[in-house]
Amino acid sequence: MSIQVNLNGLSFCILNRTSNTVEYLNSIWFGEKQTPFETLNKLKEELASNTVFSDDFDTVKVIHYNELSTLVPKPLYDATNNAEYLKFNSKILKTDFIASDEIKLKDIISIYVPYVNINNYIFETFGEFTYTHASTLFIDTVFKSELSNEDLLHINVDSGSMQVLVTKEKDIKLYNYFEFTSPEDFIYYILFTCEQELLNPDSLHLKLSGIINKDDALYKIAYKYIRNVSFMDNHNDFLIKNSF
Repeated sequence: MSIQVNLNGLSFCILNRTSNTVEYLNSIWFGEKQTPFETLNKLKEELASNTVFSDDFDTVKVIHYNELSTLVPKPLYDATNNAEYLKFNSKILKTDFIASDEIKLKDIISIYVPYVNINNYIFETFGEFTYTHASTLFIDTVFKSELSNEDLLHINVDSGSMQVLVTKEKDIKLYNYFEFTSPEDFIYYILFTCEQELLNPDSLHLKLSGIINKDDALYKIAYKYIRNVSFMDNHNDFLIKNSF
């Protein structure tokens, strides 16, 4: 079972590895951003109200999706400086617990603030589990499936937020996170990234993933300003149970 925790919502996925079938898939959006305390209460409500979560799981993984993250090349990384790295990009408190993931494909360390109250509750409920940051999964997915020597701008869309990854010659140039409330905000951040990274919208290739499709206003406005727009290839070979 995987649980993605976002202050805007929660997502759940249960994968049966024996049959390679996604048995359960669901997302809950709150409508407005919550506090970590309020998000924990909503998680408790959901886990208590659905019998699917009473099964025994071989593995449980929590994905923390927030803006409190940064990347550091592994050769320059020193774990004792986690707070120093992170404070340049994010507003953090002295009491914040800071974690890190290794992105092995690119020899990079992702440093981030997980929701500790969520982690504590998951441990109390399910026992041993693992956790990671959404940026780690996003970057891993891109470099496992979308390798290219050309300039690529990857946008992963969630409810009211977007992850941005710029790659060139199979390397990372930029990772960022933005929150938006309208299609105009969405395209503004895309064009702002292009300007900052000296990317030409006429020659750039924009790859989209997440909560977006061709009928979406976000896709339409992106296609209006970017010449080459496509969706990331889905290389998962999981079967999807037809009950949802």
